[in-house]
Amino acid sequence: MIEISAQDREWLESVWEKICSKMSKVVDNVGDKIPYTTIGGRFDDKFEEDPAWWTNGFWPGIMWLMYMGTKDEKYREKAEKAELRLDKVLFGLDGSFEGLHHDVGFMWHISSVANYRITGNPQSRIRGLIAANHLASRFNINGRFITAWNGKDREGWSIIDTMMNLPLLYWASEETGYSRYRRIAEAHADKTAENVVRPDGSVVHIIEYDIDTGEVIRTYGGQGYGVGSSWSRGQSWAIYGFALSYIHTRKNLYLDIAKRVAHYFISCIQDNNYIPAIDFRSPENPVYIDTTAGAIAASGMIEISKHVPEYEKKTYFSSALKILRALEKEHCSWSDATDSILQNGSEAYSGGIHKSIIYGDFFFIEAIMKLKELGILLW
Repeated sequence: MIEISAQDREWLESVWEKICSKMSKVVDNVGDKIPYTTIGGRFDDKFEEDPAWWTNGFWPGIMWLMYMGTKDEKYREKAEKAELRLDKVLFGLDGSFEGLHHDVGFMWHISSVANYRITGNPQSRIRGLIAANHLASRFNINGRFITAWNGKDREGWSIIDTMMNLPLLYWASEETGYSRYRRIAEAHADKTAENVVRPDGSVVHIIEYDIDTGEVIRTYGGQGYGVGSSWSRGQSWAIYGFALSYIHTRKNLYLDIAKRVAHYFISCIQDNNYIPAIDFRSPENPVYIDTTAGAIAASGMIEISKHVPEYEKKTYFSSALKILRALEKEHCSWSDATDSILQNGSEAYSGGIHKSIIYGDFFFIEAIMKLKELGILLW
Protein backbone atom coordinates (compact mmCIF):
# COMPACT_ATOMS: atom_id res chain seq x y z
CA MET A 1 0.00 0.00 0.00
CA ILE A 2 1.28 3.48 -0.85
CA GLU A 3 1.92 5.74 2.11
CA ILE A 4 -0.96 8.17 2.60
CA SER A 5 -0.18 11.81 3.35
CA ALA A 6 -0.99 13.24 6.77
CA GLN A 7 -3.80 15.31 5.26
CA ASP A 8 -5.32 12.31 3.51
CA ARG A 9 -4.89 10.20 6.64
CA GLU A 10 -6.79 12.79 8.67
CA TRP A 11 -9.58 12.77 6.08
CA LEU A 12 -9.64 8.96 6.04
CA GLU A 13 -9.94 8.70 9.82
CA SER A 14 -12.75 11.26 9.78
CA VAL A 15 -14.67 9.38 7.09
CA TRP A 16 -14.29 6.06 8.90
CA GLU A 17 -15.60 7.61 12.11
CA LYS A 18 -18.59 8.97 10.21
CA ILE A 19 -19.24 5.57 8.61
CA CYS A 20 -19.12 3.84 11.99
CA SER A 21 -21.38 6.41 13.62
CA LYS A 22 -23.95 6.32 10.85
CA MET A 23 -23.98 2.55 10.31
CA SER A 24 -24.39 1.91 14.05
CA LYS A 25 -27.70 3.77 13.90
CA VAL A 26 -28.80 2.54 10.48
CA VAL A 27 -28.33 -1.13 11.35
CA ASP A 28 -30.73 -0.72 14.27
CA ASN A 29 -33.27 1.11 12.08
CA VAL A 30 -33.21 -1.47 9.30
CA GLY A 31 -34.21 -4.46 11.39
CA ASP A 32 -34.39 -7.59 9.25
CA LYS A 33 -34.77 -5.81 5.92
CA ILE A 34 -32.51 -6.46 2.94
CA PRO A 35 -32.40 -3.02 1.31
CA TYR A 36 -31.89 -1.83 -2.24
CA THR A 37 -32.75 1.88 -2.17
CA THR A 38 -34.38 4.43 0.12
CA ILE A 39 -37.95 5.66 0.24
CA GLY A 40 -38.33 8.95 2.04
CA GLY A 41 -34.80 8.52 3.26
CA ARG A 42 -35.39 5.08 4.79
CA PHE A 43 -34.15 1.79 3.38
CA ASP A 44 -36.75 -0.39 1.68
CA ASP A 45 -36.95 -4.20 1.87
CA LYS A 46 -36.09 -5.44 -1.60
CA PHE A 47 -36.18 -9.07 -0.50
CA GLU A 48 -39.86 -8.77 0.34
CA GLU A 49 -40.52 -7.42 -3.15
CA ASP A 50 -38.17 -9.72 -5.07
CA PRO A 51 -36.26 -12.47 -3.19
CA ALA A 52 -34.06 -13.22 -6.22
CA TRP A 53 -33.11 -9.60 -6.87
CA TRP A 54 -29.43 -9.45 -7.81
CA THR A 55 -28.38 -6.92 -5.15
CA ASN A 56 -29.73 -8.85 -2.17
CA GLY A 57 -26.25 -9.94 -1.09
CA PHE A 58 -24.88 -6.43 -0.65
CA TRP A 59 -26.58 -5.71 2.68
CA PRO A 60 -25.13 -8.80 4.41
CA GLY A 61 -21.88 -7.92 2.62
CA ILE A 62 -21.91 -4.48 4.25
CA MET A 63 -22.63 -6.12 7.59
CA TRP A 64 -19.56 -8.34 7.23
CA LEU A 65 -17.44 -5.33 6.31
CA MET A 66 -18.63 -3.48 9.40
CA TYR A 67 -18.10 -6.55 11.57
CA MET A 68 -14.52 -6.86 10.36
CA GLY A 69 -13.92 -3.17 10.90
CA THR A 70 -15.49 -2.85 14.34
CA LYS A 71 -15.83 -6.39 15.79
CA ASP A 72 -19.32 -5.36 16.92
CA GLU A 73 -21.43 -8.54 17.13
CA LYS A 74 -24.61 -6.79 16.03
CA TYR A 75 -23.26 -6.60 12.48
CA ARG A 76 -22.48 -10.30 12.45
CA GLU A 77 -25.99 -11.08 13.70
CA LYS A 78 -27.59 -8.96 10.97
CA ALA A 79 -25.39 -10.55 8.29
CA GLU A 80 -26.34 -14.05 9.39
CA LYS A 81 -30.06 -13.24 9.55
CA ALA A 82 -29.96 -11.84 6.02
CA GLU A 83 -28.10 -14.93 4.83
CA LEU A 84 -30.81 -17.15 6.29
CA ARG A 85 -33.49 -15.13 4.51
CA LEU A 86 -31.73 -15.81 1.23
CA ASP A 87 -32.19 -19.56 1.77
CA LYS A 88 -35.74 -19.07 0.52
CA VAL A 89 -34.30 -18.41 -2.94
CA LEU A 90 -31.26 -20.67 -2.92
CA PHE A 91 -33.23 -23.75 -1.89
CA GLY A 92 -36.37 -22.86 -3.86
CA LEU A 93 -38.63 -22.78 -0.84
CA ASP A 94 -41.19 -20.62 -2.66
CA GLY A 95 -40.40 -21.26 -6.32
CA SER A 96 -38.18 -18.19 -6.63
CA PHE A 97 -35.18 -20.44 -7.39
CA GLU A 98 -36.14 -20.29 -11.07
CA GLY A 99 -35.50 -16.56 -10.95
CA LEU A 100 -31.82 -17.02 -10.14
CA HIS A 101 -29.33 -15.68 -12.62
CA HIS A 102 -25.69 -14.88 -13.38
CA ASP A 103 -25.40 -12.61 -10.32
CA VAL A 104 -25.41 -15.35 -7.69
CA GLY A 105 -21.86 -14.31 -6.87
CA PHE A 106 -23.12 -10.89 -5.83
CA MET A 107 -25.73 -12.65 -3.71
CA TRP A 108 -23.77 -15.43 -1.97
CA HIS A 109 -20.07 -14.72 -2.32
CA ILE A 110 -20.14 -11.62 -0.12
CA SER A 111 -22.73 -13.11 2.23
CA SER A 112 -22.29 -16.87 2.68
CA VAL A 113 -18.70 -17.26 1.48
CA ALA A 114 -17.75 -14.22 3.55
CA ASN A 115 -19.38 -15.84 6.58
CA TYR A 116 -17.50 -19.08 6.01
CA ARG A 117 -14.16 -17.35 5.53
CA ILE A 118 -14.60 -15.18 8.62
CA THR A 119 -16.31 -17.60 11.03
CA GLY A 120 -15.84 -21.06 9.53
CA ASN A 121 -19.61 -21.69 9.41
CA PRO A 122 -19.96 -25.03 7.53
CA GLN A 123 -23.54 -24.29 6.41
CA SER A 124 -22.35 -21.06 4.78
CA ARG A 125 -19.75 -23.08 2.89
CA ILE A 126 -22.51 -25.31 1.53
CA ARG A 127 -24.53 -22.28 0.43
CA GLY A 128 -21.51 -20.89 -1.39
CA LEU A 129 -20.91 -24.17 -3.21
CA ILE A 130 -24.56 -24.49 -4.22
CA ALA A 131 -24.43 -20.97 -5.65
CA ALA A 132 -21.17 -21.78 -7.45
CA ASN A 133 -22.76 -24.87 -9.00
CA HIS A 134 -25.65 -22.74 -10.22
CA LEU A 135 -23.27 -20.24 -11.81
CA ALA A 136 -21.21 -23.03 -13.39
CA SER A 137 -24.39 -24.54 -14.85
CA ARG A 138 -24.91 -21.35 -16.89
CA PHE A 139 -21.71 -21.96 -18.85
CA ASN A 140 -22.22 -22.42 -22.59
CA ILE A 141 -19.70 -25.11 -23.51
CA ASN A 142 -19.60 -24.37 -27.25
CA GLY A 143 -19.55 -20.61 -26.84
CA ARG A 144 -17.32 -20.62 -23.74
CA PHE A 145 -19.26 -17.92 -21.91
CA ILE A 146 -21.62 -17.68 -18.94
CA THR A 147 -25.18 -16.80 -19.95
CA ALA A 148 -26.70 -13.66 -18.48
CA TRP A 149 -30.30 -13.51 -17.25
CA ASN A 150 -32.93 -16.09 -18.22
CA GLY A 151 -35.19 -16.88 -21.15
CA LYS A 152 -34.63 -18.60 -24.48
CA ASP A 153 -34.45 -15.25 -26.29
CA ARG A 154 -31.40 -14.34 -24.17
CA GLU A 155 -29.59 -17.66 -24.21
CA GLY A 156 -26.70 -16.16 -26.15
CA TRP A 157 -26.39 -13.00 -24.06
CA SER A 158 -23.37 -12.24 -21.92
CA ILE A 159 -22.62 -9.08 -19.93
CA ILE A 160 -19.59 -7.36 -18.43
CA ASP A 161 -21.14 -7.52 -14.92
CA THR A 162 -20.49 -11.27 -14.78
CA MET A 163 -16.77 -10.60 -14.34
CA MET A 164 -17.56 -9.64 -10.74
CA ASN A 165 -19.25 -12.99 -10.13
CA LEU A 166 -16.30 -15.11 -11.20
CA PRO A 167 -14.62 -14.98 -7.76
CA LEU A 168 -17.37 -17.33 -6.55
CA LEU A 169 -16.04 -19.92 -9.02
CA TYR A 170 -12.40 -19.28 -8.15
CA TRP A 171 -13.27 -19.75 -4.48
CA ALA A 172 -15.14 -23.00 -5.20
CA SER A 173 -12.07 -24.37 -7.00
CA GLU A 174 -9.78 -23.38 -4.14
CA GLU A 175 -12.19 -24.80 -1.59
CA THR A 176 -12.94 -28.14 -3.25
CA GLY A 177 -9.76 -28.75 -5.22
CA TYR A 178 -11.78 -29.23 -8.41
CA SER A 179 -10.33 -27.26 -11.31
CA ARG A 180 -13.58 -27.23 -13.28
CA TYR A 181 -14.89 -24.11 -11.53
CA ARG A 182 -11.69 -22.17 -12.23
CA ARG A 183 -11.60 -23.40 -15.83
CA ILE A 184 -15.12 -22.09 -16.42
CA ALA A 185 -14.24 -18.74 -14.86
CA GLU A 186 -11.09 -18.38 -16.96
CA ALA A 187 -12.89 -19.39 -20.15
CA HIS A 188 -15.50 -16.70 -19.55
CA ALA A 189 -12.86 -14.10 -18.67
CA ASP A 190 -10.89 -14.94 -21.83
CA LYS A 191 -14.02 -14.68 -23.98
CA THR A 192 -14.88 -11.33 -22.38
CA ALA A 193 -11.34 -10.06 -22.87
CA GLU A 194 -11.49 -10.95 -26.55
CA ASN A 195 -14.93 -9.58 -27.42
CA VAL A 196 -16.20 -7.16 -24.79
CA VAL A 197 -13.17 -4.98 -24.03
CA ARG A 198 -12.45 -2.57 -26.87
CA PRO A 199 -8.88 -1.58 -27.89
CA ASP A 200 -9.26 1.87 -26.27
CA GLY A 201 -10.20 0.37 -22.89
CA SER A 202 -13.93 1.02 -23.10
CA VAL A 203 -16.26 -1.96 -22.77
CA VAL A 204 -19.52 -3.24 -24.20
CA HIS A 205 -22.32 -3.87 -21.72
CA ILE A 206 -24.24 -6.66 -23.50
CA ILE A 207 -22.94 -8.96 -26.20
CA GLU A 208 -24.91 -11.66 -28.00
CA TYR A 209 -23.16 -14.82 -29.16
CA ASP A 210 -24.26 -17.65 -31.40
CA ILE A 211 -25.08 -20.36 -28.85
CA ASP A 212 -23.65 -23.11 -31.07
CA THR A 213 -20.42 -21.49 -32.28
CA GLY A 214 -19.69 -18.66 -29.88
CA GLU A 215 -19.42 -16.19 -32.75
CA VAL A 216 -20.43 -12.61 -32.01
CA ILE A 217 -23.86 -11.75 -33.40
CA ARG A 218 -24.34 -8.19 -32.10
CA THR A 219 -23.89 -5.88 -29.12
CA TYR A 220 -26.44 -3.86 -27.17
CA GLY A 221 -26.26 -0.56 -25.31
CA GLY A 222 -27.84 -2.12 -22.25
CA GLN A 223 -27.88 0.26 -19.30
CA GLY A 224 -25.76 2.80 -21.16
CA TYR A 225 -26.77 5.48 -23.65
CA GLY A 226 -26.85 3.20 -26.68
CA VAL A 227 -25.02 0.78 -28.94
CA GLY A 228 -21.34 1.68 -29.09
CA SER A 229 -21.50 3.88 -26.00
CA SER A 230 -19.56 3.51 -22.77
CA TRP A 231 -21.65 2.80 -19.66
CA SER A 232 -19.48 3.88 -16.74
CA ARG A 233 -20.54 1.18 -14.30
CA GLY A 234 -19.70 -1.37 -16.97
CA GLN A 235 -16.20 0.09 -17.08
CA SER A 236 -15.97 -0.19 -13.29
CA TRP A 237 -17.12 -3.83 -13.32
CA ALA A 238 -14.36 -4.50 -15.86
CA ILE A 239 -11.69 -2.71 -13.81
CA TYR A 240 -12.50 -4.57 -10.63
CA GLY A 241 -13.56 -7.85 -12.25
CA PHE A 242 -10.40 -8.33 -14.29
CA ALA A 243 -8.26 -7.27 -11.32
CA LEU A 244 -9.93 -9.99 -9.27
CA SER A 245 -9.40 -12.58 -11.99
CA TYR A 246 -5.73 -11.66 -11.94
CA ILE A 247 -5.58 -12.01 -8.15
CA HIS A 248 -7.08 -15.50 -8.35
CA THR A 249 -5.13 -16.76 -11.38
CA ARG A 250 -2.01 -14.55 -11.70
CA LYS A 251 -2.72 -14.45 -15.42
CA ASN A 252 -1.06 -11.22 -16.65
CA LEU A 253 -3.62 -10.74 -19.41
CA TYR A 254 -6.26 -9.94 -16.81
CA LEU A 255 -4.13 -7.38 -14.97
CA ASP A 256 -3.21 -5.72 -18.26
CA ILE A 257 -6.88 -5.40 -19.20
CA ALA A 258 -7.80 -4.03 -15.76
CA LYS A 259 -5.08 -1.41 -16.20
CA ARG A 260 -6.22 -0.52 -19.73
CA VAL A 261 -9.82 -0.02 -18.66
CA ALA A 262 -8.69 1.94 -15.59
CA HIS A 263 -6.66 4.32 -17.77
CA TYR A 264 -9.69 4.88 -19.98
CA PHE A 265 -11.90 5.45 -16.92
CA ILE A 266 -9.48 7.94 -15.38
CA SER A 267 -9.23 9.88 -18.65
CA CYS A 268 -13.03 10.21 -18.74
CA ILE A 269 -13.41 11.62 -15.21
CA GLN A 270 -10.44 13.96 -14.88
CA ASP A 271 -12.33 16.93 -16.32
CA ASN A 272 -15.45 16.22 -14.25
CA ASN A 273 -13.96 16.41 -10.75
CA TYR A 274 -13.52 12.62 -10.71
CA ILE A 275 -17.29 11.98 -10.69
CA PRO A 276 -18.32 9.63 -13.54
CA ALA A 277 -21.18 10.32 -15.91
CA ILE A 278 -23.61 7.44 -16.37
CA ASP A 279 -22.17 6.98 -19.84
CA PHE A 280 -18.89 8.39 -21.12
CA ARG A 281 -20.26 8.60 -24.66
CA SER A 282 -23.54 10.41 -24.16
CA PRO A 283 -24.78 13.98 -24.62
CA GLU A 284 -23.27 16.54 -22.25
CA ASN A 285 -26.75 17.71 -21.30
CA PRO A 286 -28.67 16.78 -19.30
CA VAL A 287 -25.94 15.96 -16.78
CA TYR A 288 -26.43 12.41 -15.51
CA ILE A 289 -23.93 10.91 -13.08
CA ASP A 290 -23.48 7.53 -11.39
CA THR A 291 -21.59 7.69 -8.11
CA THR A 292 -21.73 3.91 -7.73
CA ALA A 293 -19.47 3.57 -10.78
CA GLY A 294 -16.95 5.78 -9.04
CA ALA A 295 -16.97 3.76 -5.81
CA ILE A 296 -16.61 0.43 -7.66
CA ALA A 297 -13.81 1.73 -9.87
CA ALA A 298 -11.96 3.21 -6.89
CA SER A 299 -12.07 -0.07 -5.00
CA GLY A 300 -10.84 -1.90 -8.10
CA MET A 301 -8.01 0.58 -8.68
CA ILE A 302 -6.81 0.09 -5.11
CA GLU A 303 -6.47 -3.61 -5.90
CA ILE A 304 -4.59 -2.87 -9.12
CA SER A 305 -2.16 -0.67 -7.19
CA LYS A 306 -1.22 -3.66 -5.01
CA HIS A 307 -0.13 -5.77 -7.98
CA VAL A 308 1.79 -3.45 -10.30
CA PRO A 309 5.47 -2.41 -10.11
CA GLU A 310 6.39 0.30 -7.61
CA TYR A 311 6.45 3.22 -10.01
CA GLU A 312 3.05 2.36 -11.46
CA LYS A 313 1.22 2.17 -8.14
CA LYS A 314 0.59 5.90 -7.77
CA THR A 315 -1.38 6.12 -11.02
CA TYR A 316 -4.13 3.86 -9.71
CA PHE A 317 -3.91 4.60 -6.00
CA SER A 318 -4.00 8.38 -6.30
CA SER A 319 -6.87 8.21 -8.80
CA ALA A 320 -8.85 6.00 -6.42
CA LEU A 321 -8.21 8.43 -3.59
CA LYS A 322 -9.31 11.41 -5.69
CA ILE A 323 -12.52 9.61 -6.64
CA LEU A 324 -13.31 8.72 -3.02
CA ARG A 325 -12.58 12.23 -1.78
CA ALA A 326 -14.81 13.72 -4.48
CA LEU A 327 -17.61 11.28 -3.68
CA GLU A 328 -17.39 12.01 0.04
CA LYS A 329 -17.30 15.77 -0.43
CA GLU A 330 -20.12 16.06 -2.95
CA HIS A 331 -22.33 12.98 -2.71
CA CYS A 332 -22.22 11.40 0.75
CA SER A 333 -24.88 12.04 3.38
CA TRP A 334 -23.91 11.73 7.04
CA SER A 335 -27.30 12.94 8.19
CA ASP A 336 -29.72 10.80 10.19
CA ALA A 337 -32.40 11.90 7.72
CA THR A 338 -31.36 9.23 5.24
CA ASP A 339 -30.18 5.66 5.79
CA SER A 340 -27.91 5.61 2.74
CA ILE A 341 -24.42 7.05 2.67
CA LEU A 342 -23.64 7.45 -1.03
CA GLN A 343 -26.21 9.47 -2.96
CA ASN A 344 -26.84 9.94 -6.70
CA GLY A 345 -26.24 6.47 -7.95
CA SER A 346 -27.97 5.57 -11.20
CA GLU A 347 -29.36 2.27 -12.45
CA ALA A 348 -29.20 3.11 -16.15
CA TYR A 349 -29.12 6.03 -18.55
CA SER A 350 -32.75 5.37 -19.38
CA GLY A 351 -34.07 5.33 -15.80
CA GLY A 352 -33.47 5.04 -12.07
CA ILE A 353 -31.30 8.14 -12.14
CA HIS A 354 -29.70 9.85 -9.11
CA LYS A 355 -30.91 7.65 -6.28
CA SER A 356 -29.33 5.77 -3.40
CA ILE A 357 -28.41 2.18 -4.32
CA ILE A 358 -27.13 -0.34 -1.78
CA TYR A 359 -24.03 -1.40 -3.72
CA GLY A 360 -22.88 2.22 -3.76
CA ASP A 361 -22.57 2.07 0.03
CA PHE A 362 -20.94 -1.37 -0.12
CA PHE A 363 -18.14 -0.37 -2.46
CA PHE A 364 -17.60 3.02 -0.81
CA ILE A 365 -17.24 1.42 2.63
CA GLU A 366 -15.08 -1.36 1.18
CA ALA A 367 -12.72 1.12 -0.48
CA ILE A 368 -12.37 3.18 2.70
CA MET A 369 -11.62 0.01 4.67
CA LYS A 370 -8.94 -0.94 2.14
CA LEU A 371 -7.25 2.41 2.66
CA LYS A 372 -7.34 1.76 6.40
CA GLU A 373 -6.14 -1.81 5.84
CA LEU A 374 -9.04 -3.26 7.82
CA GLY A 375 -10.38 -6.80 7.32
CA ILE A 376 -9.97 -9.09 4.33
CA LEU A 377 -10.87 -8.86 0.66
CA LEU A 378 -14.35 -10.42 0.52
CA TRP A 379 -13.94 -11.30 -3.15
